[in-house]
Amino acid sequence: MKIAILGTGNMGAAFAAELAATHEVSIGSRDPAKAAALADTIGAGTVGGGIAAAVKLSDVVILALPFAAVSDALKQTGDLSGKVLIDISNPLTADFQGLSIGHLTSAAEEIQAWAPTAKVVKGFNTIFAQLVAAENRKTQPLQVFVAADDETAKQTAMALASSISFQAVDAGPLKNARFLEPVGAMNIQFGFFLGKGPVVAPVWLGL
Repeated sequence: MKIAILGTGNMGAAFAAELAATHEVSIGSRDPAKAAALADTIGAGTVGGGIAAAVKLSDVVILALPFAAVSDALKQTGDLSGKVLIDISNPLTADFQGLSIGHLTSAAEEIQAWAPTAKVVKGFNTIFAQLVAAENRKTQPLQVFVAADDETAKQTAMALASSISFQAVDAGPLKNARFLEPVGAMNIQFGFFLGKGPVVAPVWLGL
């Protein structure tokens, strides 16, 4: 796949490093020099630059950004028509103790409204950056819950997750992001406020 990763923080860097071995990866940032430096560090044909340039090279775009930064980033993407846009965010309050939106909408649904020509998918919002690398989850397979209204986009995101050794779980339509985002927030509670560290993730078991 041709994948653009928007963001150079912990999540963006983790995804770029893990995906570069098997996909064509471009990194986009409001600071093109920072994206280029990260791409040089990763190697494996990864390129980095501005947001619009990265998106233009891609079929799939991973929004590795805080939800509060997504709206501004989307203003810089250029044409998103037909592109699969994977939202990995949780719309957290500044103190990480709650969600800024929810119940009647979700971050993913808001992003779909901001980018109506894209095919928005919710996924990876329950995975910490430390667990993106397959080598850090050898002892326990982890699930990625994937919600989308467009079936082809959903299958693309699930195939991407499977390509880096996650178990992709169909989580239904995009509105189910209203449920997935609170799960992501609870995972943050476990990881950072209840002492388990950023190496935990929810798994849905069938017995």
